[in-house]
Amino acid sequence: MDPLLRWREEFPILQEKTYLVSNSLGAMPRNVSRRLQEYADTWSSKGVKAWADEWWEMPVRTGDAIAPLIGAGSGEVSMHPNITLMEAVILSCFEEEGMRKGRKKIVCEEMNFPSVLYLYRNWAETHGCALSLVPSEDGITIDTQKLLDAIDEQTLLVPISHVLFKSAYLQDAKAVIEKAHAVGAVVVLDAFQSVGIVPLDVRELQVDFLVGGVLKWLCGGPGGGFLYVRPDLRTAFKPRLTGWFAHLRPFDFSVESMEYREDSFRFLNGTPAIPALYAAAEGPKIIRQVGVDAIREKSLRQTALLMELADKYGFSVHSPREPERRGGTVTIDVPHAYAVSQEMIARSIMVDYRKGAGIRLAPHFYNSDEEVSLAMEQMREILATRAYERHSGRQSLVT
Repeated sequence: MDPLLRWREEFPILQEKTYLVSNSLGAMPRNVSRRLQEYADTWSSKGVKAWADEWWEMPVRTGDAIAPLIGAGSGEVSMHPNITLMEAVILSCFEEEGMRKGRKKIVCEEMNFPSVLYLYRNWAETHGCALSLVPSEDGITIDTQKLLDAIDEQTLLVPISHVLFKSAYLQDAKAVIEKAHAVGAVVVLDAFQSVGIVPLDVRELQVDFLVGGVLKWLCGGPGGGFLYVRPDLRTAFKPRLTGWFAHLRPFDFSVESMEYREDSFRFLNGTPAIPALYAAAEGPKIIRQVGVDAIREKSLRQTALLMELADKYGFSVHSPREPERRGGTVTIDVPHAYAVSQEMIARSIMVDYRKGAGIRLAPHFYNSDEEVSLAMEQMREILATRAYERHSGRQSLVT
């Protein structure tokens, strides 16, 4: 008996659906409903007094629920709406030419998430920098040595994904950070697709910035991005994308020059999305109890099972075969993949499709081996019976 399956009762959707899409949106813990009602009750009963009693400290207090999962300490993680905004805050630290120190190069992988690439490309174009994208030779992996070779003395920033979103390739973050530091570059590690499914320790890695979110493997819902800044570097940076939450004395309402706090509030800006923070902590609490090491062990076993079944049925696998280089997702390419994914969803088997990759299946600690096998059997049956044809020519906005 799988001991982790006892947690299934904490996630209502598992009673109705085979939920294999936690790499996109983690299942909602039942306690989130209670927490959101608590938000509504607090607003209703306390009104503006809620800021002083609870809300003002929430962006960092909520971060404390995530900090142990990345090896950070209390007060070292702040909450933000999304990855793009957090990376924009980081970029704003380099607005002054003196902070760039003559460096004119940003290095990252071509398979980074598009939203991040849009941001860095635009910033590079307006700041006299070049965005150097390291290509993938197989559409699955990034050659670590080529990435390391691209990082040189002209490099200012290295914003990389810990796990690539399309293929679940787990990059050698430690090697990248060591090379970047050796030439004086700063690393921004996007751990959105790793925290909660892959063990990670920011102190061991000595990463400069880490960004992530609770939306996926942490089961915390939308609007819960988190930012870690290495404590010894924190006061070296002054974000130009800032706001009153970062001010040393926000209720002075001073319109003079900005006086930054020296703690994690330093990287906040305007008023945070409080409802999202109420929801954000419940999933991480469960993940801490289950233990990321136990989750990783099960994930490797179930992703191996997915690949074994894919091979048995003659499907193409677009994820790494090597366990040490694989995140929590297996991407499988089949004919008519998008339409097949839509038929699987219609059958309450929740997966998603990514153009140029295939169907992504992402078992989490609350999934059974039987669910994994069922998904693959249904994929085979859908292809054999051509049941996918009823979705041909249609296109959903999201998956």
